[in-house]
Amino acid sequence: MSGAMIEPGATIGVLGGGQLGRMLSIAAAQLGYRCHIYAPEEAPPAADVSAAVTQGDYGDGDALRRFAAQVDVVTYEFENIETGPVLELAEVVTVRPSIGALQVAQDRLSEKDFVSGLGGRPAPYRAVSSRAELDEALGEIGTPAILKTRRFGYDGKGQARIMSRADADAAWAATGGQPAMLEGFVSFEREFSILLARSVDGQVVIWDAPDNEHKSGILDRSTVPAGPLIRAQAAEAGELARAVAAALDYVGVLTLEFFASENGPVFNEMAPRVHNSGHWTIEGARTSQFENHIRAVCGLPLGAVDLVAARVEMVNLIGGDVHDWLTTLADPNAHLHLYGKGEARPGRKMGHVTRLEF
Repeated sequence: MSGAMIEPGATIGVLGGGQLGRMLSIAAAQLGYRCHIYAPEEAPPAADVSAAVTQGDYGDGDALRRFAAQVDVVTYEFENIETGPVLELAEVVTVRPSIGALQVAQDRLSEKDFVSGLGGRPAPYRAVSSRAELDEALGEIGTPAILKTRRFGYDGKGQARIMSRADADAAWAATGGQPAMLEGFVSFEREFSILLARSVDGQVVIWDAPDNEHKSGILDRSTVPAGPLIRAQAAEAGELARAVAAALDYVGVLTLEFFASENGPVFNEMAPRVHNSGHWTIEGARTSQFENHIRAVCGLPLGAVDLVAARVEMVNLIGGDVHDWLTTLADPNAHLHLYGKGEARPGRKMGHVTRLEF
């Protein structure tokens, strides 16, 4: 069953009901599939555009098995899920990408070790499981550095900067004393990501590498084509992404984030799913990351990923930025995406805008 094509008309189960699940559901519907969302929230953003929704905890094995019985394949838009129940889910229905990818990507230390073993170059890092080990790691790596929890961190969460030894106590407290990793700072010029889609039979496509700009640890904008430094390093980074995908026998969209340094691409982290830095592909590429993810998990051929404009820029609408939607709609080159979320809290991704220049 694992290699069988899942034809249009089937139902795709999606673990997670956020904006990524919403956009996956839209892409699936265009190809004739239905999406069934599984999420703990009562009314997640993806519920507006999906065929069915099951509200349930990610750790509820019984609820997940009932969900699995109603779908033909399962994928996920949110990787911070305990793998035990998902392993049980995989006994009932095909799960793509694989559980192995989930296990590697949701532990920052395992992720760094895995990518290093394939020839990737991350920033200097050390495992930290106690306050005493933090001091030892600081002695080896030095400052400035950043302490990151090993699990369940995204958009700057689960992280604390250590600019000098005096910050160590506060950083340890800020991360809750959880198993962590100390990572040295890297001198870099730009940040970029490699978005890759891999099919069941091993076909791989890679989109243009976007130049990513962050504010307060959250992606602010992505631009393609990127500048010369990123373009010069994208091929090497892309080969690493191919190696990661092959080693995991990956199916779907995989994202690797990098720092562009004077010594080449420095690996930052990976996400086993569609990614915020690939939202520009909806209007800016011949096939979006969301459509190619659906194609991949259903065993279909992948679509071409060429740019369709001379320049594409995606800007996130964070918090109150969303209220300026009318101005965006007046821009003939802008494409507005609102995620249907309620309160526009600071730091919350409410939507995005893509602008194309021809």
